[in-house]
Amino acid sequence: QVQLVESGGGLVQAGGSLRLSCTASGRTFSSDAMGWFRQAPGKEREFVAAVSWNGGITDYANSVKGRFTISRDNGKNTVYLQMNSLKPEDTAVYYCAAFGHAIVFTTVTYWGQGTQVTVSS
Repeated sequence: QVQLVESGGGLVQAGGSLRLSCTASGRTFSSDAMGWFRQAPGKEREFVAAVSWNGGITDYANSVKGRFTISRDNGKNTVYLQMNSLKPEDTAVYYCAAFGHAIVFTTVTYWGQGTQVTVSS
């Protein structure tokens, strides 16, 4: 069974940092682009960041550029999201995703179950 399991969420004060991790099991995703999405209460799920299969290409939502960094360790089948300078508006459930392509960040083929990030003001 293929699973993406997120960890690292929690409660943090505004201006603080968190690092999310997403570890895959059941198959390797070393040939797939990976990404992070988030969904705040009452809002649609939105794209946050993505990284190509080898880490060479990254993309970010404008709202997180300069504050968040996505990276991956294919040897550990894990993707990370380093979140700095957190704001209350970053509060959401964060979901890990695998894309069905090495460098194209469009079609999600697998989702994680989500991890809650809460930023207090």
